[in-house]
Amino acid sequence: MTKKGSILVAAQELFARYGYAGTTMKMISERAGVASGLVSHYYVNKENLFMVAGQEMIDSMLRALRTRTVAARDGREAVGLFVKAYLDFTLENRDTFPTVIRCSPFSDDNPELDREKIGETFRLLLREIELHLQRGIEDGSIAELPVEETAFMIYGCIIGAVRTVFLTPYDVPGLYDQAGEFVMRSLEKH
Repeated sequence: MTKKGSILVAAQELFARYGYAGTTMKMISERAGVASGLVSHYYVNKENLFMVAGQEMIDSMLRALRTRTVAARDGREAVGLFVKAYLDFTLENRDTFPTVIRCSPFSDDNPELDREKIGETFRLLLREIELHLQRGIEDGSIAELPVEETAFMIYGCIIGAVRTVFLTPYDVPGLYDQAGEFVMRSLEKH
C-alpha cells in the first residue's frame, strides 16, 4: 500500500473510532507510520482528510452495491440486494465504516462540515435506491409508491439499523435481517 493509501486507511480507522473532534493529524500520522508533514502534504488539513475518508468509503460501498445489484431480475430484487449489500458492507468494514456514519448529513458529529458537499455524496446512495424502485414500479415487481419519499424511508431504515448496531449498547439479534424484511414487505403490492 502506498503512503497516501496508508494515511487514508489510518484516518478512516481513527475517525471511525474517535470521531472528527477526537482525531488529530498527529494520531493519523502515527497510525500510518509516516511523518506528520506527509499527511498535510497529501490531504492539506483534517477537514479535507475527513471528507476524503468518507467519500472513499462511499465510493467503495457504491462499487460493492452496484456489483451485487447488477444481475437482479427485477427492481424488487435489486432493492433487496441493495439493502443486503449495504448492511453486509458495514460489517465487512467494521473498523472503518463508522467514518461514514460520522460524516453523514444525518449526523451531528461535526456540524461545522459543509453539509451540501456531504449531502451530494449521500445523494448518490439515495439515487441508487430510486433507480431500483423506479425499475420495480415499471416492471410490476413493486407497488406504485412515491419514489423519492420511499427511497428516503428505505435509507432511513438502513441507517437506523446501522446506527443501532454501531453506536448503541443494544444487541438486537437479527436486526439487519429484520430491517431487510421490513423494507421488502413495504414494497409489496396489496
